[in-house]
Amino acid sequence: MTAHGDASENDDLAVCEAEREPDPSDSLRTFGAVVQALREHAGLSRVQFGELVRFSKHTVESVELGRRMPDESFVDRAEEATGNTGALKKAAPHLSRGEAGLAAWFRQWARLEKVAVSLCTYECRLVPGLLQSEAYARAVFEGTVPVAPDDQLADYMAKRMERQRMLFERPTTPFSFIVEEHVFRRRFGDEQQMRELYDHVLALSAPRNVTLQIVPFEAGLHACLDGPLQLLETPKGQRLAYSEGQQNGRLISDPKEVSLLHQRYDTLRSQALNAKDSRGLLERLRGEL
Repeated sequence: MTAHGDASENDDLAVCEAEREPDPSDSLRTFGAVVQALREHAGLSRVQFGELVRFSKHTVESVELGRRMPDESFVDRAEEATGNTGALKKAAPHLSRGEAGLAAWFRQWARLEKVAVSLCTYECRLVPGLLQSEAYARAVFEGTVPVAPDDQLADYMAKRMERQRMLFERPTTPFSFIVEEHVFRRRFGDEQQMRELYDHVLALSAPRNVTLQIVPFEAGLHACLDGPLQLLETPKGQRLAYSEGQQNGRLISDPKEVSLLHQRYDTLRSQALNAKDSRGLLERLRGEL
């Protein structure tokens, strides 16, 4: 088969939505940028490069923009076309697809969550994702701007509920939550949905490895007023932190900064209600509906 024939055949695949990544991962974007840099260094246009790797210029563009997962033949031929530096072959095994239902900036933290030996969460904006009821999560996602299409909303919901299972599936992993009282008082939906939220949070925080503490109104100002915070420890003993804002998230690995955030979290623990009193407050809020 000629190079031209391969390009024509793969062009059809390139424009097929099924071949495009719905939400490109950071690794795909990085790999694509390296491909583009090596191609340009070699003085090749996308058309010329496409002829060498036997894919169309549209496929080359999709790979360079992180929109498509390159197959093995693309990597092998691209490596040869760019001078056999070894960079592409060494990087290819580490490529991963974007995870549907997770914001791009949260994916790395979500992967760390899955293997963490401990996880601590402080939240002052909304009920933590790991504790949200389905109706609450749906209301949060439906309220986003821009509005998420139905299929994307379904992915968000599925991933949110999937993440929650680790509270029960990992009974020896300690999960700590500290949440501001006003978060649980913020109304959404009808009274039945509010009751379901309280029942859901009470059920998820019932296992011995899960601790929920509520910061009452009367606690006043405290050490974590800078915003939401998550902390975890990896199986190798590394402590990491994560903070999130508008359309962004930051993974924090600097030991001094992580240590400071742990100090703030530990201080807030002493200012929040204990687990028993926190459950009592949730039960009272449910009874007031």
